Amino acid sequence: MDAFFTADEIAFRDEVRAFIRENLPTDLAQKTRDGIHLAREDMARWNTILDKRGWAVHHWPTEYGGPGWTPIQRFIFEAECASADAPPLSVFGLYLVGPTIYTFGSSEQRARYLPGIRSGEAFWCQGYSEPDAGSDLAAVRTTARKVEGAGSLMGRRHGPRKGISRIS
Repeated sequence: MDAFFTADEIAFRDEVRAFIRENLPTDLAQKTRDGIHLAREDMARWNTILDKRGWAVHHWPTEYGGPGWTPIQRFIFEAECASADAPPLSVFGLYLVGPTIYTFGSSEQRARYLPGIRSGEAFWCQGYSEPDAGSDLAAVRTTARKVEGAGSLMGRRHGPRKGISRIS
């Protein structure tokens, strides 16, 4: 495969390999190799290691913390991580939410959310809603009220079991 890369890209690949060899915890690589579902803490640990090097958001623009890599460098990085059995990074935060915030969010939202996404401190998820499938968010009814200086959320939804589910 070296015939397809420039000398600079080969040097970059060697830098990435060395970094991964020196910094990827063996227990994380083994869990990935064994197909074990990684806990949030495991994913966050690898994310934090990459962030300290400036590589956690390798596909983000430099103004939001990305390293400014070319598409070939991103390919090399991802291929080397996969080859070394590095754990996957959080798809929702790093690939969906972060880019949405830096593209469409206010400067306050960028300042509030992007650092935690980059560092691995903040994890995001996506909720799905399908009408008449028990996850239909349109069927949720909630109210909130103050209780002893804090908030209390009460709600219910029609669900697939027993007609109505209650939360409090």
